[in-house]
Formats: sequence, structure tokens, C-alpha cells
Amino acid sequence: MQWINLFRANLRKEYLEMKRYLPNTIALVLTFYFIFLGLFGVIHFFGDPSTQDANIQFVIVNYIFWFLALSVIQMFGFEIVNEAIRGTLEQLSMSPMGIWRILSTRLIASTIIYGIIIFVLLIITMLTAGQWLNIDILSIFPIFVLTVFGMYGVGLMVGGLAIVYKQIQAFLQILQFLLAGLTFIPLAASPLMYFLPFVIGVDLVRDIMIDGQTLINIGWLPLTILFINAFVYFVAGLLFFNYCERMAMKKGLLGQY
Repeated sequence: MQWINLFRANLRKEYLEMKRYLPNTIALVLTFYFIFLGLFGVIHFFGDPSTQDANIQFVIVNYIFWFLALSVIQMFGFEIVNEAIRGTLEQLSMSPMGIWRILSTRLIASTIIYGIIIFVLLIITMLTAGQWLNIDILSIFPIFVLTVFGMYGVGLMVGGLAIVYKQIQAFLQILQFLLAGLTFIPLAASPLMYFLPFVIGVDLVRDIMIDGQTLINIGWLPLTILFINAFVYFVAGLLFFNYCERMAMKKGLLGQY
């Protein structure tokens, strides 16, 4: 029941913040839409006409996941920095639920809201490009959940750094380009890509949305690898965050900015 109440409170918080700061929310969506228009323009006017459709479909899927990765992974860092600026970070640590539980439910609530925005953005980009992807919800949803689960783990690592060092905005800006690389570089580029976070999930979604694959065609082995990858990153992220939180408490950093 505590988890449910915590989730409901954070869902309401995230919705109200997006509603009250609507110009900022609209600007965020328009920014990513204009980025897509730039990529689409380059492919349309300068790309090889014989592979143009495939390239545009590739860009649509990748840029949607880039938007998702930025929203999920950077959220932990931004939230901790904002709480520290407001002077409420120490209050979160004094809660019976603890910082990571509060921020985790906040992240889940944020993912649901951003998931709706991403779906609308996906429809708009497909309309703009005139390319319609295979949106097989039954096949995409379990892969999407596991992929986001792995992103949560990376987000916890970022949150761990934020709780100790506070000012990590420059790192978050660099992280944007790293995440772009992880979403745009195909899995077949190197065997090392299997060990990186959420790359497998993005590749499997591309197989479904572009090539028309299903869970049955994909098979159990890639799904098992994706599950192990997501689980390892989530556990590693949680352990790292808890270690950083203990370090911050030991050094008295939670009440300082």
C-alpha cells in the first residue's frame, strides 16, 4: 500500500509540474521534433535515394529511444540536483521509504507520462516522414519494459554521482551524446555492444518496427540476454546508488549544496 500511495503522489506531482510549466513541456517536445526534422532533411536531400526509406525508418526508431533514454536516465540526476537546490534532499533521506524508492516511483510515473508523449511524437514523425512502422504492441511491450528496466539502473548510477557531487550538469550534457551513440549504433557493429545498457532492447524493437518481426520470430535467446543485461545494470545501479547515499550521509552532504 505504501508503494501505491507513493506512486500515486509522484504521478500527480509529475503531471501537475508538466501542466503548470506547460511552455517548458511544449518546448521540450518541439526541440526533439525539430531535431528529427533536421535528421530527416539530411537523409531526404543528401542521402542515397535507394536506401532512403530504410534510413528514415531507422532514424525514427532510434531518435524516439534517444528521447526515452534521456528522459529516464537523466531524471535521477536532475531530480537530486533540484532537491538539493531546494534544500529538500535531506528530507527525502529521512523518509521511511528512502531516497531511491521515492525517486524510483517518481521515475516510473514520469516514464508513463513521457511514454504517452513519445507515442504521440512517434505518430507525428511518421506522418511527417510518410513512413509507417510496424507498431506491434504485444511484441514491443515486454521488450520495452526490460529496456527501460536497464535504463533505470544507469539512471541510479547517475543519481549516485549527483547525490555526492551535486553539480553534474556538464556530465549530463556529455551523457546526451553518449546516449545518442548507444541508440543509433546497431548491435551488429561490435560484440561489445551486447554488454552495454539497453542496446539489445533498441535493436530488438528495430527488428519489430522496421522488419516486421514478432516475439516468436525473435526467439527466447535474445530476450534472455536482454533480461540478464537489464537485471545486471539495475542491480549494479541500485548497489552503486546505495553506496553513494551512505557516503553522502557519512560526510554530511545531504543537507549541503
